[in-house]
Amino acid sequence: MMKIVRLVAIFLVFLFISCSKDNPERVRIVIWHQKPPGEREILEQAVKRYMEHHPNVKVIVLYKETEELRSAYIISAIAGKGPDIVYGPSDQVGPFELLQIIRPLEEIFDTSFLNQFDHRGLLWYKGHLYQIGDQIGNHLFLLYNKELVKKPPQTMSELIKIGKELTKDFDGDGKIDQYGLVWNYTEPFFFIPFLTGFGGWVMDSAGNPTLNTEATVQALKFVRDLRDKYKIIPRECDYNTADALFKEGRAGMLINGPWSIGGYKKAGVKFGITRIPKVEATGLWPAPMVSIKGYLINVNVDEKKLPYVLDLFKYLVSAEVQLELTKSLGTIPTHKKALENEIVISDSLVQSSIWQAEVGRPMPVVPELRAIWDAMRPYYQAVLGGTMTPEEAAIKMQQLAVKKIEEMNE
Repeated sequence: MMKIVRLVAIFLVFLFISCSKDNPERVRIVIWHQKPPGEREILEQAVKRYMEHHPNVKVIVLYKETEELRSAYIISAIAGKGPDIVYGPSDQVGPFELLQIIRPLEEIFDTSFLNQFDHRGLLWYKGHLYQIGDQIGNHLFLLYNKELVKKPPQTMSELIKIGKELTKDFDGDGKIDQYGLVWNYTEPFFFIPFLTGFGGWVMDSAGNPTLNTEATVQALKFVRDLRDKYKIIPRECDYNTADALFKEGRAGMLINGPWSIGGYKKAGVKFGITRIPKVEATGLWPAPMVSIKGYLINVNVDEKKLPYVLDLFKYLVSAEVQLELTKSLGTIPTHKKALENEIVISDSLVQSSIWQAEVGRPMPVVPELRAIWDAMRPYYQAVLGGTMTPEEAAIKMQQLAVKKIEEMNE
């Protein structure tokens, strides 16, 4: 009897040891990403399904904030380590390529696979393909509350007219209770549609800043006038304030992006999406920056491991997984089969988002863009704060951007 007990005990010890360790024969693949909560859940579900069908593969999914991911990946990849797959916005490609820490994908994926994607979902840079997106967009558009705005504006004059009608102090206490328009207007990224609407852009084809222009001056004046002259936006408004006002039904219109759609659906807002209205002075549709969010492969991935990484990569950008994103969050897929699917075709919000993206401009992926953002922010905010004229701000933005790019290149 004692012998049987001892044998059982030994068996249980070995069982515990074997269960407490990963099977050494399993391939371990690590993904770092910066997906927001809704997208994060879909990624985790997709990975779980993948592992169920590939018991020899263990996938570790780790979330990191965008800036943390960027810096941590650079440090680890330069040291010859880091995750196998990285997910994030397209603007990280420039710095990663400069440091030669991401792998050219056209060297490891065949043409038949790449042809499955819309050309906008493939990020080519300096002659190489570095990123395949699982969504096109990451762009701004105009959302409107259908209970407050019966017909969305097509021009800025119409936007101002509707905005004035909707901006109200209901209880007469001198404080505005409902606004015509809200958005995170203090951040440069959210200023871009107005800059392009007046004919401007952030850089030339060589990456040199193009901020000291009449277009920049007119766009700065216009945004300031929306607040100070037409009084249809709050005196102060960051992202969270704008988001909350729209969810609470206290704003008729909002400028935001595809990442926000799921939250407004959950909040029960009856809303539509349309293009940011045309600027009559130029005849131009405001062009938000359009980019992809997608996957890259670490240059350090071992050749023996690479086939497993590629197989997982293909699944993560498949039509199946992309349609899950579209169904839940209203994203624009990059896979041609997904774009042709009824889920995409019949969704009016997705189609409106695509309509806005059609007049957008690709976000530059060159490292200089970061210097330009940092140069724009203080002087843009100085105009809004009343301490600088638009003309002065345009000059200062240009000077600081040139200086920061020079410092970066040193």
